[in-house]
Amino acid sequence: MAKKKTRGFGRFVEVSFVLLSTLVVWELVVWLVKPQPFILPGPINIVKEFVSSPGYFLQHAAFTLGTTIVGFVLALALGFLAAVGIVYSLVLERTLYTLLVALNSVPKVALAPLFVIWMGTGVEPKIAIVLMITIFATVIDTVLGLRSVEPELLQLAKSARASGWHVLMKIRLPSALPSMFAGMKLAISLALVGAIVGEFVAGNTGLGQVILQAQGMFQTPRMFVAIFILGILGTALFYAIDWAERLLLPWHISQRGAAIAHSA
Repeated sequence: MAKKKTRGFGRFVEVSFVLLSTLVVWELVVWLVKPQPFILPGPINIVKEFVSSPGYFLQHAAFTLGTTIVGFVLALALGFLAAVGIVYSLVLERTLYTLLVALNSVPKVALAPLFVIWMGTGVEPKIAIVLMITIFATVIDTVLGLRSVEPELLQLAKSARASGWHVLMKIRLPSALPSMFAGMKLAISLALVGAIVGEFVAGNTGLGQVILQAQGMFQTPRMFVAIFILGILGTALFYAIDWAERLLLPWHISQRGAAIAHSA
C-alpha cells in the first residue's frame, strides 16, 4: 500500500513539474515576443480572466460535465445491452451491429442539427449527441470482451448445466471487464467532445458556448480558460475510470504488469 501511494505521489509530482515548466516557458515566450493578447495571451492573463469571474466559468463547466456524465452513463447501459444482444443473437449481430458501424461512419457534426430539430435547444439533444458519439466504442469493446472467454470454460459451464444468465454474469462479464474499461476510457473522452459539439450547435449554456461567445468578441483569454477547464475535466474523468479499473481489477495482467514495471 505504501509503495502504491509513493508511486502515485511521484507520478503527480512528475505531471505537475511538466505542466508548470510548460506554463513558465509559455509565459517567457509571450514576454519576449509580445504578441497581441487576442492572438496569444500569457498564462498570467488567463489566470486573471478566470479569477475575474470564477462563478461564470464554473457554472458553465458544471453544465458541460453533467451533460457528459449523463450521456456517458446512458451509452454504457445501452451499449452493454446491445453488446449482449449481439453476442447472443445472430440476427442482432447482422442488423444492429451493421447499423452501429454505419452510424459511426457518419460525421457526428452533420447529424447534430437533426437532434436540435427533433428535441429542441435544451439539454436533451446534447445528451443524445454524447450518446451517439460514445456508444460505438462501448459496444465494440464490450462485444470483444464478452467473446474473449476460453472455450473450455463455456464447455465446462454447459456440462454443469449453468443457465445463460449465470454464464453471462459469472464467466463472460468478468472476462469482459478489462476490455470494457478500455472502451470506457476512450468513450469518456469522446463524451466530452460530444457535449461540446452539442453546445456549439445549440443552446446558450456550457463551455462550448463560452468558447463561441468569446470568439465572437475576440476574448482569447476567456477561450483559453474554457479550454483549460475542458482539459482538466477530461483528465479527471479519464483517471477516475482508471482508478475504478485498478480498484476492481487488481488481478488483471495490465495492473500487475504496471506494478512490476514501477518496482523494477
